[in-house]
Amino acid sequence: MTEQLSLEGLTFTTLKLDFADHIFTITLNRPEAKNAINPVMSNELIYALDYAKETRAVRVVVIAAEGDVFCAGGDLRSMSGRAGDGPVSTVPKRGETDDISLRLRHINKPVISKIQGPVFAGALLLVFNSTHAYAADHAHFSAPEIKRGIWPFMVMAGLFRVMNKRQGLDFIMRGERISSTEAENYGLINQAVPADKLDEIVEKIAGNLASLAPGTMQIGLAAYTEQDDMDFDPALPALRAKLDECLKSADAKEGISAFLEKREPNWD
Repeated sequence: MTEQLSLEGLTFTTLKLDFADHIFTITLNRPEAKNAINPVMSNELIYALDYAKETRAVRVVVIAAEGDVFCAGGDLRSMSGRAGDGPVSTVPKRGETDDISLRLRHINKPVISKIQGPVFAGALLLVFNSTHAYAADHAHFSAPEIKRGIWPFMVMAGLFRVMNKRQGLDFIMRGERISSTEAENYGLINQAVPADKLDEIVEKIAGNLASLAPGTMQIGLAAYTEQDDMDFDPALPALRAKLDECLKSADAKEGISAFLEKREPNWD
């Protein structure tokens, strides 16, 4: 049975949530702390992503941020054991920080990172594990952990799935920042865009994705993740099974009928 999660009655203290036109926007909302991920934000992100996955009406997720910085990575104050004061989140506990990557990888829905400012350290896992990423042209990216005597262990799982080994290793071994243009060239993001066009471009891409067959999108993304870790030979029969599943789906039947009847498909 599909789990039924609800946002009703919950207090989110580190995120702002918005839902419209099948697009669920999760906005990081700790600008005073450069949107650093503390345990509360981690748990709220996990819950929000679980909600998005299990809610049929949600077709696309956008991850955005308040302030000048997209995200500063893990909150070093909370890592050191020093906790800050603030309002109390009432979001149920559902996982640990490393589970954010797993939720993104297995949500099986389009996820767009809308990057309005710099991205540091563990924040990269949000970008690496999104299906799409668009950044303002003034934004920059860095994995400076080595300069703090730390290694970006959790980031590596997604890093080498979007960047080649030489670029990726240099990126984390020296801890130097790269520009949005370099990030685009390295495959870290889809596109670096003028800052004043970021909202417009992400809205257009999200709307386009939300207009496409949602059930087929889920089947396809699940198949993509499954075959990503498989050798070529066993991947083919697994993908064939997914194709058979897709062809039997309501989306495929509606899409074929709409094509034959020369009309727009109705995915509802």
